[in-house]
Amino acid sequence: MIITSSPKLTFADFLEQYPDGSGRYELVNGELVKVEPTRAHKNIARFLVRRFDRESERLNLDYIIDKDIIVKTVTQEGEERGRNPDVAVVKAEVWNRNVRTYGALTEPIELAVEVVSTNWEDDYIDKREEYQRLGIAEYWIVDYLAIASRAFLGNPKQPQILVYRLVEGEYQLRSFSGSDRIFSPTFPELELTVDEVLTASGIREL
Repeated sequence: MIITSSPKLTFADFLEQYPDGSGRYELVNGELVKVEPTRAHKNIARFLVRRFDRESERLNLDYIIDKDIIVKTVTQEGEERGRNPDVAVVKAEVWNRNVRTYGALTEPIELAVEVVSTNWEDDYIDKREEYQRLGIAEYWIVDYLAIASRAFLGNPKQPQILVYRLVEGEYQLRSFSGSDRIFSPTFPELELTVDEVLTASGIREL
């Protein structure tokens, strides 16, 4: 018996084969992986896009905020990956450097947000390491269902928003829960609590 396997996609292959208009995809381990968020997940992402956009406009910050920005990352082993954060904040000058291209950003963005799904290790471990290596200045993990293990959330587990700030090439963590006001280095005057983000999910029992 001869077993054949499809060759792993390169990053260029990923961009060329990206199924435009049929959902969100990432490049992981050389394969095209479809990202299937729940409606609650999407509600939180949309809510944060609106709040960040409003804050950027209020302070006249030159940011582009979107849910469909692909970022090129590299693992510790040198494998290229294509990530699509649930929310991305990028300087307009970076975004507009080549507006004719469909390609992903290879430069560090200002802020990436991942809303946690069942594959929570991807957000807490893989993406955190990749975003740190790329140099993304700020990274939020929104664990609105407290899915991660107690090693990350403590005991008893409760919904949290983890904010990683890049300091001298390494992430430093602050965790927020309940009525805590979330401190964001990108939006230092942002008036937003964890409870407000959880409410935006639309899940009544939260």
